[in-house]
Amino acid sequence: MKIGLVTDCLAGQSFQELLKTCQALGIEQIELGCGNWSSAPHIDLDGLLESETKRDEMKGMLADCGISISAFNCSGNPLAPGEWGEREREVTRKTFRLSEYFGLDTVVMMSGLPAGGPEDKFPNWVVTSWPPETQAILHYQWNEVAVPYWRETVKEANACGVSRLALEPHGCQLVHDVENFCRLREACGGDRTIGFNLDPSHLFWMGADPIAVARVLGDAVYHVHVKDVRIEQPAAVNTLLDGKGVLEFAKRSWNFAIPGYGHDERWWREFLVTLKMVGYDGVLSIEHEDYTMGTLEALQKSVRLLRENMV
Repeated sequence: MKIGLVTDCLAGQSFQELLKTCQALGIEQIELGCGNWSSAPHIDLDGLLESETKRDEMKGMLADCGISISAFNCSGNPLAPGEWGEREREVTRKTFRLSEYFGLDTVVMMSGLPAGGPEDKFPNWVVTSWPPETQAILHYQWNEVAVPYWRETVKEANACGVSRLALEPHGCQLVHDVENFCRLREACGGDRTIGFNLDPSHLFWMGADPIAVARVLGDAVYHVHVKDVRIEQPAAVNTLLDGKGVLEFAKRSWNFAIPGYGHDERWWREFLVTLKMVGYDGVLSIEHEDYTMGTLEALQKSVRLLRENMV
């Protein structure tokens, strides 16, 4: 396995500065956001698609620093209603094309979340079976929106040489757990293009066990994000369903944390061993969103933990 980085946490650095920082930290691969929920601080998506010269320049800088791209990331909501969803889908299509130019077979994204019905303006996340209208919402979301979109998207990805779509389990997404991941894969004919981006942090706050998830998924794990969650004292009375902003960390029921600051080093060692046992030998892509700690300090500590516990 190699140590990687989701580069959005270094948005204030130029691409060249980013590469030098990664060299200094011992980071071997980078995961670059191409738009949608990412501001794409290091990618000019349209410019790179239009200019072979710009692509060659980027490839040259990467080669000079001995750093490679693990994947492009276009996480957003491709199933959103109206023009919003079409904008997200267009970035996704462009990301597939850019992946082809760079010879990458993996794109990290999310499954998306449709509106609750054809006239709704906003996505609707159903997490309970009652009241009864939830079932009508789920039927619409899956059968009329999600499955048709993903069947077509798999074809579009494959046409660009992208054979692995690593979907991240996340709140406010249809695929937020293993069951719904399997449902989507099966609805697309069991197509192995659809895989899992195993991010422990979201699984933690939704109540799952990331190690158990890894064991069940096996070779369906296509990508891994390294990010922890710390359960805070307010959870005892407020539950883990928390809509407060991430910068209100002193009041929240849970917060994102660097590895080892939510679950101890022993847990992370078992997680890494489990990944090895199920055959994963890809990137460990650090996604820094711990707002209680400075970025460089956080990255240094994250790299140290991974390097000391990788197998």
